Amino acid sequence: MKLLRQIATYAPEYQGVKDILLANDKIIAIEDHIEASITGIDIEEIDGSGKVAVPGFIDSHFHLLGGGGENGFHNRTPEVQLSQLTTAGVTTVVGVLGTDGVGRDDMALLSKARGLETEGITTYMYVGNYRLPVETITDSVIKDTMAIDKVIGIGEIAIADHRNGAPTFAEFAHAAADARVGGLLAGKAGVTNIHVGPGKTRLSFIRQALEETDIPVSNFYPTHCERSEALLDEAINFAKAGGVFDITGSENPDQTYELDGSIPFRQCLKRVIDEGLDPDCITMTSDGQGSLPIFDENNHFVQMGVGSSKSLLTGVKESVEKENIPLETALRAITSAPAKLLKFSNKGHLKVGFDADIVLLDEDNLTIDTVIAKGETMVEKGTAVKWGTFEKREA
Repeated sequence: MKLLRQIATYAPEYQGVKDILLANDKIIAIEDHIEASITGIDIEEIDGSGKVAVPGFIDSHFHLLGGGGENGFHNRTPEVQLSQLTTAGVTTVVGVLGTDGVGRDDMALLSKARGLETEGITTYMYVGNYRLPVETITDSVIKDTMAIDKVIGIGEIAIADHRNGAPTFAEFAHAAADARVGGLLAGKAGVTNIHVGPGKTRLSFIRQALEETDIPVSNFYPTHCERSEALLDEAINFAKAGGVFDITGSENPDQTYELDGSIPFRQCLKRVIDEGLDPDCITMTSDGQGSLPIFDENNHFVQMGVGSSKSLLTGVKESVEKENIPLETALRAITSAPAKLLKFSNKGHLKVGFDADIVLLDEDNLTIDTVIAKGETMVEKGTAVKWGTFEKREA
């Protein structure tokens, strides 16, 4: 058991200064003051002075196996290790495959997700990769979603991108319909996670699907919508129709936004607020461990970046510090909003009965102090205290 004493609590809505009691992997009490003493059971007390408690971060677009290879085999990025996620505050992660669905496949992704779960965090995955038709683990998208606990939808299906295999609209619509049916039958989100590339068609496939099929807007989840003002405009219109769109925390962490043309998350969130939209219509993910290739106007490779979950907290902090957006609003993009869309019923909030996934931030500068995943301390004083099976421990 753990007892967080007198800590400013964001659930993500601000709750005031509270005591939070954890037992095993659940939150069992959040009150102004908790007197906890159980004979024969040690209760670890954590002083909340100078800290804020927020829900564990949900990174719902992460290349657990690494990604890339667009400039040859030596550009394949490595698999993620546990501490790379936990030290960034991530307690729930959703794995994807990208351009390469051959050198990496869904069975390997499932195995990696299960390994990370064993090491202490919560994991899910999308089945498939950039290309259509969707390659599956069983013989269908519907069966994968029904039979495999970690599969919550398909993705990342690429549109408006020269690497996507030039799918037809019929292929796209059929895959999305199967994802929806699988979700209905399994009680899961059944979303189609959609990589939106830099191509001029942008969200046209999604618009056409909404016009010509009966698939609800909630089953389409486009990401990388920060690439340009024109794409963001389309994403805003998609949100006005009831959709949820995603912003990559840092499209290329090795360049400034001015150089690569992307729009920072803080400005995308500000646009959502200025448009009077519900902030739950926007999420932020990292594209972590994925290769982030830069191509010129002729689609020639220029350079490579690698995504990191650290971009999530950076996006939240910049929203607060540079746009004066309330912390509780900025946090929703990496906590309650993805939990709502993806039907993670025990995630994304600090509530009694929910999973004990908690990040403690320094109250002054919002840096990570402590990370607790399913009740287990993973990070203390900003440093990992639990490591992945094959990680090199710090001295």
